[in-house]
Amino acid sequence: MTKTLTYESISVGDAMPTFISDPITRTHLVRYAGASGDFNPLHHDETFVKLFGMPRVISHGMFVMGIVGQAITDWIDDKNLRKFGVRFSGMTEPMDMDDQNSKERATIVVTGTVVEKYEIDGEKVMRCEINAADKQGSVKLTGSFVAALS
Repeated sequence: MTKTLTYESISVGDAMPTFISDPITRTHLVRYAGASGDFNPLHHDETFVKLFGMPRVISHGMFVMGIVGQAITDWIDDKNLRKFGVRFSGMTEPMDMDDQNSKERATIVVTGTVVEKYEIDGEKVMRCEINAADKQGSVKLTGSFVAALS
């Protein structure tokens, strides 16, 4: 966070800073599986996913949600986060296909917009709608968060 956000300094319509994740690697998926206990073969076994006609393994949805959480807490202090929810919209492969001949490691681009400011129980808060997509614009999740502001 580069500056302290205040209720007065934020306006409805303001954008949160765009966040671009590091490229997603197989190591990220393995580490997330170990941390979460989610060892579903969809996330690590190429032979298994090919049985379902999928070209490659997919990232854990909650891993992508974690990337979005990092984007949020890079902008606001995590102690101010009051609510955070998402709806998953698409699978994330560790490799993006941006054309038939070119592959590169997937990154997640997180954007958001302040859609509401209000007071609840004496606390001033803002609500932001968020979006996470790959570089080609394929949406992976949408959602919102509420954060307290001084």
